[in-house]
Amino acid sequence: MLINQRVKKIRQTLNMSQAKFAKALSMSNGYIAGIELEHNKVNDRIVKLICFTFHVNEEWLRTGEGSMFEEKPDPLIELASTTFKELKPVYQEYILKQIDQLLEIQKKGE
Repeated sequence: MLINQRVKKIRQTLNMSQAKFAKALSMSNGYIAGIELEHNKVNDRIVKLICFTFHVNEEWLRTGEGSMFEEKPDPLIELASTTFKELKPVYQEYILKQIDQLLEIQKKGE
């Protein structure tokens, strides 16, 4: 199963429409549809966002190994998620860009 198919499986398991799933991720319906149809790639940012938003096991999403969902949500992630959802979309986008930059810095340091 490809990562795109696992994204669709998450959405279906959560019993969400593409529109509701996309809204929860602050993405367009069309982009989610493109992922599910394997027209759009699932990059690191999308993986992190899906895992963060829906408590998905990142290893499962990337490889199919392990369980689909995290066993116990991290309280820090819960707090970050709640705060993130309260922000206006423009600020959410800013935060996501900052996360991308931090991931790049982290990768260079490894």
